[in-house]
Formats: sequence, structure tokens, C-alpha cells
Amino acid sequence: MDKRILQKYPPNAENLLFALHDIQDAEKENYLSEEDLKNIADYFNLPLSKVMGVATFYSMYSLKPRGKFIIRICESAPCHVAGALNVINEFINVLGLEKVGETTKDKLFTVETSACLGVCGVAPACMINDVVYGNLTKDKIKQIVDDLRAKGGSNV
Repeated sequence: MDKRILQKYPPNAENLLFALHDIQDAEKENYLSEEDLKNIADYFNLPLSKVMGVATFYSMYSLKPRGKFIIRICESAPCHVAGALNVINEFINVLGLEKVGETTKDKLFTVETSACLGVCGVAPACMINDVVYGNLTKDKIKQIVDDLRAKGGSNV
């Protein structure tokens, strides 16, 4: 972990979420390692259990390695009614995964679900890293995956 990331923040508990985000984003495999969590706890002078509690409470943090592209599929009521389950199944099928929470063998994609993305007007929807995709269909999902696979080494 690059400790310069932590040094951007005063060691006050209210900065913990921001630091966790930045450290996870800097990690090649998009997760917080045990060592990261210990360093964060030390820097913020917090018990490791507190930092672990925060990191495991919020779904945007992960304690296991994930792909470069984190696909968060919305499962809110509007997305559910509009076909979120079909979207989940299509992403899993197109990526050759067995279930939500898995990462592709090439470590490019991880599929997760989200309670709400706040884009009900374009349901069903997903967010891949920081980009929202709405009105998803089988064809759109395949195109999105193909486009991201082609990017491979670059950021979204």
C-alpha cells in the first residue's frame, strides 16, 4: 500500500471511508488486504475491528480480490420489475461465471449486485466501475462486455 494515500487525509475517523476508497482503488485487484486494513487502523489510531467493521458493512468495499471491471447490477424494485434477474443471468452467462460474486479467470470482470443505483428511469441498470448503463438488454450486455474486453488494459 502506498502510504502517501493515507497522508492525503488528516487521521480523523471521519476520513476513514475516503481513505478506504482510495486505497482499494489503488489496488490492482480492487480490494482491501489484511495488511491494508492494519495500516489504515494504525494511521487512524482505530482498533482493527472498527476498520474491519466499516470495510465489511459497506458493499462497495471488498476483502477479496476482484476484477478490473466491477459490474454492480441494480436489484431495486424498479430494476427487479424491469428484469434485473435476466440482466444478472445474462452477465453471468456472457462472462462464463457460475454465480454473482465471482471473478472471470482473466481477472477482468467481477459481478456483484447493488440495492439501488438511483437510476430508476433507465431500469434495468448496472454500474461498471463509475459508469452507469441503463435500459439493458441481452444485446447491450454482450456489446458492453465486448467493448470492455477490447479495452482490457485501460480504465473505463
